[in-house]
Amino acid sequence: MSFQIKLWHVRGAELAELRSKPLDTEERLEHWLANDPSLLGVDILVIGRQVVTGNGGRIDLLGLDRDANCVIIELKRGRTPRDVVAQLLDYASWVQDLGFDDLGVICQGFRSKGIAEAYSDLFGDSLPETVNSEHSLFLVASELDDSSERIIDYLSDTHGLGINAVFFTCFDTPAGEVVGRAWLKDPE
Repeated sequence: MSFQIKLWHVRGAELAELRSKPLDTEERLEHWLANDPSLLGVDILVIGRQVVTGNGGRIDLLGLDRDANCVIIELKRGRTPRDVVAQLLDYASWVQDLGFDDLGVICQGFRSKGIAEAYSDLFGDSLPETVNSEHSLFLVASELDDSSERIIDYLSDTHGLGINAVFFTCFDTPAGEVVGRAWLKDPE
């Protein structure tokens, strides 16, 4: 069953459901997350945006977690087709071979500072000696189709792959837009 976020506006003793809508552009969500990845609810240092892979793809956002492992973030503004999971796996096949120097070049191009300095600025600690020993995959979307959800569950639950889906849904309210976030699986 595909995951959906619903919100209601309290009007006295009654609840009025807010109408959800897809974000108008994927770039808008990418901008928000590139500038403030804490919106995801996990600690991530974004080191690259629209990172071109050796396989001809473009990773929307590439980051490091507190353990200096890569985090691949793929954004879709609306409902996802199941092909997006294959896209994430293709990106992971490229990211797995990135070393300290590769990640440093990506970070320097995005942040105009070295990876060790950027890591220390965010996490208040020295960059671990080992980087990218594992990686995580996040699919960020408004909705997830049933087959994508089944595939993510299978890869995560059966094979222990660090893959998850994060939902950002936009709602119209009388005061303007409201954005809600939820995870398919508990990010902890």
